Amino acid sequence: MTRPHVLVIVQNLPVPLDRRVWLECRALTEAGFEVSVICPKGEGDPGYEVLEGVHLYKYAPSPQAGGVFGYALEFGYSWLRTAWLSRKVWRRKPFAAMQACNPPDTYWALARLWQRRGARFVFDHHDLNPEVFRSRFGEPTGRGSRAQLAGLYWLEKMTFRTADHVISTNTSYQQIAIDRGGVPKERTSVVRSGPDTSVMRPGRPVPELRRGRKHLAVWLGIMGPQDGVDVVLDIARRTVFEHGRDDVQFAVLGFGDCLEDLRKQCTELGLDDYVDLPGRVGPAEISEYFSTAAVGLSPDPLNPLNDVSTMNKTMEYLAYGLPVVAYRLTENAISAGDCAVYTEPGDAAGFTDELVALLDDPERREDLGKRGRLRAERELDWAPQARTYVAVYDRLLRRSGATEGI
Repeated sequence: MTRPHVLVIVQNLPVPLDRRVWLECRALTEAGFEVSVICPKGEGDPGYEVLEGVHLYKYAPSPQAGGVFGYALEFGYSWLRTAWLSRKVWRRKPFAAMQACNPPDTYWALARLWQRRGARFVFDHHDLNPEVFRSRFGEPTGRGSRAQLAGLYWLEKMTFRTADHVISTNTSYQQIAIDRGGVPKERTSVVRSGPDTSVMRPGRPVPELRRGRKHLAVWLGIMGPQDGVDVVLDIARRTVFEHGRDDVQFAVLGFGDCLEDLRKQCTELGLDDYVDLPGRVGPAEISEYFSTAAVGLSPDPLNPLNDVSTMNKTMEYLAYGLPVVAYRLTENAISAGDCAVYTEPGDAAGFTDELVALLDDPERREDLGKRGRLRAERELDWAPQARTYVAVYDRLLRRSGATEGI
């Protein structure tokens, strides 16, 4: 029997660096689907390879965008390269379904072309692009900024309208697909970016990462203006200079638009000896940092995007048995439950107080860590999410034994 072929399109990150997409690809291949991915190249990546049964087609990424024209150029370039590679994938083997993962919300137009050939379109809703705009630039006041935001809403609407099924990362996103996108609830599913707890689990600590200090506090994520990474430096400054704690090392892991500015700010604040900013790190390095750390930090600022977005780092902290200190955002609290210490959004002083108190309370840290690991295993783990995800394709493509309605 021929295996159904699924094409997955990602523009934001290379695969398998995009952890969610890679887990989805593996779930499909393990369920008997053939999977191809189109994405930008990472450093040193070949244009084509087969990795764990997944066919990876990659193009050279566009130069880093800046301003409206720069972003338009980036999106147009990536769209055309993806469209060309999608023809190459089709010639190798026609695909029965195409999945687009945003940002951006531009691939509905390509989906419509392939829908004419009989392919179904699945929208994997990773980001709320109108909320990204509002969180980065504030509410628009001028004619140009209002037009840009209106354009983002239109692209989102066209994506929802084109999709045969929408996969949301949480119930907040699902409700937006229903209310703002007009998608019938039966054509939506929630697939959280849960950690694979069989892989993400505490390992052997690497004491060298503490730089000779007693404690290590970690932050992980993409460093964009809306992500508030500068808050982590403020918390480090307060910990070291206001609380007089020279026994705490901070590791701020990740990459993005703000990385170089953060490194400069770190130097200006006199924190170079206390904060490591290594840039992009792989799974093995993340595991070492998380297995060594005493606490995970989630001081994500309250804005239209963050309040309804699931923070992957929070769930990954729990998987590694790390106690979490976090701002109380709607979806962050849903993810961590009672396994985190919360402060009100924007209260950096209060956040620092809670962090220091937690570092000085090993019994509480141990209790939170154990309960967090248990929550990750029982409630957040990727395995049940994978079953929901595969079921979407089973029903869409009418595989034997699948339910009919979607």
